[in-house]
Amino acid sequence: RYEPTWRSLDARPLPAWFDEAKLGVFIHWGVFSVPSFGSEWFWWYWQKEKREPYVKFMEANYPPGFSYEDFGPLFTAEFFDPNQWADILKASGAKYVVITSKHHEGFTLWGSKYSWNWNAVDVGPKRDLVDELATSIRNRTDLHFGLYHSLFEWFSPLFLEDATNVFKTRKFPTSKSLPELYEIVTKYQPEIIWSDGNGNAPDTYWNSTGFLAWLYNDSPVRDTIVTNDRWGVGSICKHGGFYTCSDRYNPGHLLPHKWENCMTIDKRSWGYRRDAKLDDYFTIEDLVKQLVETVSCGGNLLMNIGPTHDGRIAVIFEERLRQMGTWLKVNGEAIYGTKPWRAQNDSVTPEVWYTFSPKEGKVYAIFLNWPISGTLALGEPQAKVGETQVRLTGHKELLKWVALGEKGMLIALPQLSLKQLPCQWGWALQLTNIN
Repeated sequence: RYEPTWRSLDARPLPAWFDEAKLGVFIHWGVFSVPSFGSEWFWWYWQKEKREPYVKFMEANYPPGFSYEDFGPLFTAEFFDPNQWADILKASGAKYVVITSKHHEGFTLWGSKYSWNWNAVDVGPKRDLVDELATSIRNRTDLHFGLYHSLFEWFSPLFLEDATNVFKTRKFPTSKSLPELYEIVTKYQPEIIWSDGNGNAPDTYWNSTGFLAWLYNDSPVRDTIVTNDRWGVGSICKHGGFYTCSDRYNPGHLLPHKWENCMTIDKRSWGYRRDAKLDDYFTIEDLVKQLVETVSCGGNLLMNIGPTHDGRIAVIFEERLRQMGTWLKVNGEAIYGTKPWRAQNDSVTPEVWYTFSPKEGKVYAIFLNWPISGTLALGEPQAKVGETQVRLTGHKELLKWVALGEKGMLIALPQLSLKQLPCQWGWALQLTNIN
C-alpha cells in the first residue's frame, strides 16, 4: 500500500498503457465557451485584471450589470452529440481524451452536489456532460477517458477566505475541491486525473498526498489510474505520475521521467475563440512535427481543442484531428508503443527523429522534409551489409542503401508521384537489423 507521502507515491510505477498511448486529445469546455473571446481566462482578465480588450468587449456587447454568472444559462450545448465527438476522437488516432470537468471558474460539467446551481445539470445544458461523453467514448472507442480538474477557483468566497488566512484554514479543499475529486473518481472512474490550478497553495493545504494514496490504494481505478504533477506549489515537474512541467512543454531532448507535452491547436487559447484567425491555428505539418519530436524524447502529446458553447467541435479542429488520424494510419507503428532510441534526432540531417520498437527490434527514422535529391543521409544508424533492411512505411518495396563509413547510411528513396506517397506530412523509414 502507498503511504500519503511523496516518497511513497512517487515510487508507484506508471500504468503501462499511458506510455504506449503517445497521443491524447485535451478538451477545454465550460462557461468561458460562451463569450468565447480572448481566452478561457475571460472571467479573470475581465473582472480581476480589468484588461482593456475584455472590458470593452463586455461594454460593447452586453447590458450594464451583466455578470459572468449570467453566461451560465447561455452555455446551452444544444448541438452536443457525444457519439459524434467520440467518432471524431477515434478518427484522430488518439488513445486517450481528457476533458475539463471543472476549470478555474468553478462550473462543473457534471451535476456535482458540491457545486450547487453552478453546474451543467442545474444551469445551461441541464445535462450531465461528463457522463454522456464518458459513455459514448466507452461504447464507441477504445480510448482511455480522463478528467481535468482545477484544484482552486478564482472567485470562490471560501477559497479567497483561506487565501487571506495564508492557507492556515482549509475550508475550501475540505468542502469543495476534495469532495469533487472523490465524486468524479467514484462516479465516472476516469483513467487519468489531470490536476491543475494550485492557487499558490502548498500540497498540504490541498491534502494531495492523502487523496493520491486513496486513489492508488482503494479507488475503483487504482490499477489503471494515471495522474500528472500539478498538486500544489512545488510539485510540478517533481511529484505525481507523469510530468507536465509547463504548458506547451517540449524540451527537445530525452527526459529521465515520463512526461507530457500539453499544447493547443489554437496557438493563443485553450478555450474556443470566435475571434481566432486562420493563422492562429497550427497546421497539420506543425502538429506532426510536435508529435514526432515529443515521442522520440519519451513524451506523450496532449493536443487541445475548444468546443463551442452550443457543443460543436469547430470544423478546423475536426480537420486537424482527422488529418492526424490519417497520418497515424500509415505511421502508427513508428509511434504507438515505441521507446526512445539511443539517439533522439539525427546528427547529419536536420528534422529527422528516431523511435524504437522493442517488440520487433526495429528502429524508425521519421523525416519531416522529403529531400529533393531523392536520397536521405542518416548519421546515426550503424547498418550491416547484407543484413540491414530499409522500408518506407506504407510502401511495399525494400529500399537500396549504402553505408557511410563506421556509422551512417545513405538511403535511396522511392521515386513516387505526390499521389503515390503513403502520406503527405512526414514519413517514416523502418530499419531492421541495425547494430
